[in-house]
Amino acid sequence: MCGVAGVLAGPRAEPAGLDELKRMIAMIGHRGPDGYGFYRDGRIGLAHARLSIVGLAGGFQPIHNEERTLWITFNGEIFNHVELRRDLEARGHRFYTRTDTEVIVHAFEEYGPAAWAKLNGQFAIGLWDAVKRELWLVRDRLGILPLFYARSGDHLAFASEAKALFGGGRVEPRFDAARLAQVFTHWSVAPQGSVFAGVQSVPPATAIRIDADLRLHEARYWEPDMAGDPALSRITLDEAADRLEEKLLDAIRLRLRADVPVGVYISGGLDSSVIAALARKLDTTQMHSFGVRFADNAFDETPQQRLVAGHVGTEHHDILCTAEDIQAALPDVIWHGESPLVRTAPAPLFLLSRLVRDSGIRVVLSGEGADEWLAGYDIFKEDKVRRFWARQPHSTARPKLLSRIHPYAATSGQKDSPLWQAFWKRGMTETDDPFYAHRIRWQNTAWTQRLLAPDVRSAANAQAFDEAVAVHLPAGWSRWSPLARTQWTEIAAFMSPYLLTSQGDRVAMANSIEVRYPFLDPEVDDLCAALPDRVKMLGLRDKLALRRVASRLLPAEIFHRPKRPYRAPMTTALFGAQAPAYVQDLLSEESLNRYGLVDAAGVAALAAKAHRTDGRMAGEREEMALVGVLTLQMLARNVLDELPGRASTLRARLDATPIHILEEHLDSAAA
Repeated sequence: MCGVAGVLAGPRAEPAGLDELKRMIAMIGHRGPDGYGFYRDGRIGLAHARLSIVGLAGGFQPIHNEERTLWITFNGEIFNHVELRRDLEARGHRFYTRTDTEVIVHAFEEYGPAAWAKLNGQFAIGLWDAVKRELWLVRDRLGILPLFYARSGDHLAFASEAKALFGGGRVEPRFDAARLAQVFTHWSVAPQGSVFAGVQSVPPATAIRIDADLRLHEARYWEPDMAGDPALSRITLDEAADRLEEKLLDAIRLRLRADVPVGVYISGGLDSSVIAALARKLDTTQMHSFGVRFADNAFDETPQQRLVAGHVGTEHHDILCTAEDIQAALPDVIWHGESPLVRTAPAPLFLLSRLVRDSGIRVVLSGEGADEWLAGYDIFKEDKVRRFWARQPHSTARPKLLSRIHPYAATSGQKDSPLWQAFWKRGMTETDDPFYAHRIRWQNTAWTQRLLAPDVRSAANAQAFDEAVAVHLPAGWSRWSPLARTQWTEIAAFMSPYLLTSQGDRVAMANSIEVRYPFLDPEVDDLCAALPDRVKMLGLRDKLALRRVASRLLPAEIFHRPKRPYRAPMTTALFGAQAPAYVQDLLSEESLNRYGLVDAAGVAALAAKAHRTDGRMAGEREEMALVGVLTLQMLARNVLDELPGRASTLRARLDATPIHILEEHLDSAAA
């Protein structure tokens, strides 16, 4: 993985100077600590921060084709680069590096925009066609890696992170009130946005061509078909497991390609355990695994992690995460994540990636994607029960099925509670709503908006988020099963903009660690999309095909284990007697009024309650609200107050690092 940045000048504008490019890329030097590269001509300036993983020698970017007419700054990995290179060499292309980056340049030269769909990888691309004077911004199928852009007068700037846009000086850091409100409903902004005014995100599976006049031409190069393959309609569970295991082995084999050691995350759950077991089948050399150990037993899965590590034979490392550790990590998480959070879950993952770095590993495999593609989340079961209940809305027996999903409801007596049933009954008969399954979650989280300032709250527009997701719904989506539709909504509205960002790329790259996801391999996902629902979820039993694979590889305690959502302590780690000083500071009346983003009186009242109870709140909504406003205050201080000082420090770090100016053609025509 790496960091990318660049500025495209309009036909009558001055090109970006080298100093501006240095300021931009310095802001994201954590993404590539091994050196910096630059390319400039009369229209474009490209910058790159390198994290060396493939092609360690001679792989500095930007990289070009034989004629030096195509230049690329690239973040990510192309896992099928060996196969693509072989094909391109047979077609006459000549390479000057061993990198996967150069393969992209030649693939584009050979196939044009059709090249994007041929890439099996996780990537963010800035590619300059010096002949056509066109810039391409391209992002991988599922949005694993970030890529932002902003128009500023007669220039368009792009970068891996928004802070690089601000560091260049052309883009002013300002919050977008409507998008902030989205975070306090959907946990993140819509896939094509950011919390900053004027800063857009390239959507997943999208290529944007910016022409010589800075006009944008956006096209999707891939979309899923989850209607199910009729040829697989009679497949047995064992046959489905055979195919899934085969595709996962292929995906892991590709993701073990690197010129540095590859480790694996083990959470103690099913998904990461399967990845670890299959990786050990392919790689019999010493493999390191990593996990988080929580001081609070309510969140800890250490026994399961160690059981799996011992069973598959990895050298396991874990890091103890206490309340104090979450307190210390959270400011770094917000600086790198560039968004408020309504949960603290990314903080332990930041600490975990630091452990990986300190262990001398640069690449790890992870199990994200299995729950989405193979129906592992409770939301899929809730959707099924509510649709079943909706056919007999007055039934008293059907709603009790929800207690099988949430056992605490049965043990606490809630399953017979009118309030419990009323909660799940909201909108229950509106089964034609495209976001039927997710509406309850979103409405529940929207309660947190009451702590936002009135003007921010009034900017909230739930319909805008719906439309932003709906505009990218695949063709034929309406013909899919309810389960498939809910799965894709989870992928498009949660996994891509939140899970792979706040809990994925940002906290890993903060410590210069690359995370690779075998469950997000195109062939794995295409198989999952083609399989019938009954080998994913039958009744309320989830991930059946994957559990069958796991039964061949892992102890019964693991493959029979119910899904346990990954969570971390929230207000109990941040409020009360052990509260860090920054909580009092950021939630003081002066700080709250300074930024004007939250309702100072409402925040003060809820924070006082949290301090009195040592963070033990009446419900999760109150916890999410407090974490949300605290991290929003952190972010505001980061970008509105501290940015110049941080930029100066980071620029000094760049000046002490190897710099490669690949080429400059400042005399080239600006037309």
